[in-house]
Amino acid sequence: MAGPSSDVTQPTRDQVRRAPKVLLHDHLDGGLRPATVLELAPGAGHHLPVTESAEALATWFREAADSGSLERYLETFAHTVGVMQTGPALTRVARECVEDLAEDGVVYAEIRYAPELHTELDLTLDEVVGAVQEGFEQGVAEAAARGQRIVVRQLLTAMRHQARSREIAELAVAWRDRGVAGFDIAGAEAGNPPTRHLDAFEYLQRENAHFTIHAGEAFGLPSIWEALQWCGADRLGHGVRIADDVHVAEDGTATLGRLAAYVRDKRIPLELAPHSNLQTGAAPSIAEHPIGLLTDLRFRVTVNTDNRLMSDTSMTKEMWALVETFGYDLDRLQWFTVNAMKSSFLPFDERLALIEDVIKPGYAALRAES
Repeated sequence: MAGPSSDVTQPTRDQVRRAPKVLLHDHLDGGLRPATVLELAPGAGHHLPVTESAEALATWFREAADSGSLERYLETFAHTVGVMQTGPALTRVARECVEDLAEDGVVYAEIRYAPELHTELDLTLDEVVGAVQEGFEQGVAEAAARGQRIVVRQLLTAMRHQARSREIAELAVAWRDRGVAGFDIAGAEAGNPPTRHLDAFEYLQRENAHFTIHAGEAFGLPSIWEALQWCGADRLGHGVRIADDVHVAEDGTATLGRLAAYVRDKRIPLELAPHSNLQTGAAPSIAEHPIGLLTDLRFRVTVNTDNRLMSDTSMTKEMWALVETFGYDLDRLQWFTVNAMKSSFLPFDERLALIEDVIKPGYAALRAES
């Protein structure tokens, strides 16, 4: 339904890079710098598939992830998680994450990772979260020193094929006033329904805590339905397959099924990540990605990176692809950004301040250049 329009002024790539951006779905262990992986691997005793250069390793990650299979995509994480097993390594990776996002124009980010995956060398879960928080704080301070404003929060993830979700949920609540904004579950959807973790979700609801659930990426509408109607998710991690419940007639008229209508009516945020969705087989191309349809139908669409290393991407690259493919202008990019800020797990007054004091003025300044 969406297509390039001739009556709007499209931004330049440089303007897209400088535009304020909000990122809700980004994995810490999916965004390492290749050079950092190379440097950390020997000390961690971790064998990498490619060691000749950072460029060669980056290519390996991208090609290994570009398989069309979520399960194969997830295998690449063994080589990032493997070098993130000490406090100093976690702090470095977290600091560099913030630095890279700030350089890309991100003004607010929620970065997720699974603490349970970083305890192979006897770090406690608390020590893992503390090391990441230290890195985030260092990165924010260094960005501020360069004149870049960025706010970063943690999302603690439990792996859906393991049985530690209640423990991680309690960890998220324990840290929620110290940098943790919410909770998530991730991992292969097939065979691991979110309802396996009802105890964790019910606990979070009793604690008035926020959570998102990976759903509707590799698996379809049943996964989304369970995440919402059984588990009570605040947001859908990806949720791209909600388009399966939208029926478009030959004349372009769209009819929403019951679940799609519920998602749109309730303004449930969709954490879409176009390039990652291509790699995992959730969409065949950017042009055919449901983000165009869902945007036209005014779902609560947000744009995300998911895994910047594996997808060789950034928020600038994701938004620029949408500009090139669908002809989106600065107004549309601001709409995506405000959608994301409204959908964040930051307190309301802080969300509003970022929208009014940073996002809207930033886009107004870019429009004034035209």
